[in-house]
Amino acid sequence: MLKISLRKASAFLAIIIMFCLFLFPKSVAAADMGLTISAEAAVLLDWNSGRILYARKPHLPKPMASTTKIMTAILALEMGTLDELVVTSPRAASTGGSSIWLEEGEEKTLEELLYGLMLRSGNDAAVAIAEHIAGKENSFAEIMTRRARDLGARNTSFRNPHGLHHEEHYTTAYDLSLIAAHAMGISKFKEIITTDHIIISWPGHPWDRHLYNQNRLLEIYQGAEGIKTGWTTPAGRCFVGAATREGRRLVVVLLNAPQMWEDTIKLLDYGFDSFTYQQLIDGGQHLKTIPVLNCQAGKVTVMAARPFVYPMQAGEEGKVSYRFVVSDSLQAPLRAGERIGELEILFERELIGLVDLVTVEEVKILTLWQRIKRMMGRGV
Repeated sequence: MLKISLRKASAFLAIIIMFCLFLFPKSVAAADMGLTISAEAAVLLDWNSGRILYARKPHLPKPMASTTKIMTAILALEMGTLDELVVTSPRAASTGGSSIWLEEGEEKTLEELLYGLMLRSGNDAAVAIAEHIAGKENSFAEIMTRRARDLGARNTSFRNPHGLHHEEHYTTAYDLSLIAAHAMGISKFKEIITTDHIIISWPGHPWDRHLYNQNRLLEIYQGAEGIKTGWTTPAGRCFVGAATREGRRLVVVLLNAPQMWEDTIKLLDYGFDSFTYQQLIDGGQHLKTIPVLNCQAGKVTVMAARPFVYPMQAGEEGKVSYRFVVSDSLQAPLRAGERIGELEILFERELIGLVDLVTVEEVKILTLWQRIKRMMGRGV
């Protein structure tokens, strides 16, 4: 009878598992969510609340290809003005890969270049924007990285404005979701990425440039808003997308996703179908009475200054808790509607929101006579 030691059996099993992962790397099962996606790394973000609804290796550093251009557009919109003229340098005109065929010395407005950047994924437009904003391409990349840090994207490093491969040019699915979420808060960015077709001039040619949006999500998914595709051989197929339904916006990020469109639809459907906004706090809801010194009643009722909603799945209500943060020594007088603290809302003991606490009624300070009566009543 063949005998195998426990250690050898465990080692053999580990080899088999590693072999299977190597042989079948394209499909990643998310059994707890009933999802199977091809992406190596992915994040689904609820834009309004910031809650991550799905994550697959969210902090794995990966090349991002042309999804880089989301940050390029952010900086152009934050640091430039749309009507300023940009002169195309020899370096910009000779940039390889996808382009809008800029020619050396050609002048374009920053707005025109942004459409070329996001609709046609023009690498030449990216370099022209970078040089215009920062003087040099590498200086602009340094600004990109610093701005990413400001947005919370701390595992992101930019080395160029377009996404052509560089060993030190990378992000994570989580970081890219934060960058994209910020971009979607810029109205002009959203206008650009949802544009189907635009014409910009082409001096010296008998026709103008026709730029068509290459983002198929706009055609295949209800409520789609863009955002950006990307591909290089090292990065694989990458995508950042957004969609809105009934006031809910979701942002999806996929890195190295062979079945990019299928993954996107699957994750967006999951987010819209499996999560609903639950109103955890009503605006004006009376929440608590708080002790107050030097007043007749000795207390004041506080209410929430605004409502608070959060995307949740069925059965998650028990994971929510609350914590009142109020001074231990409130003193009269207090105005009606005066802020006296805040309510912390926690989900699985992690802070997800803050709501100001305000007084429901006015609280007047005790008069001198009322103080005397109170002291006499206490036998002082």
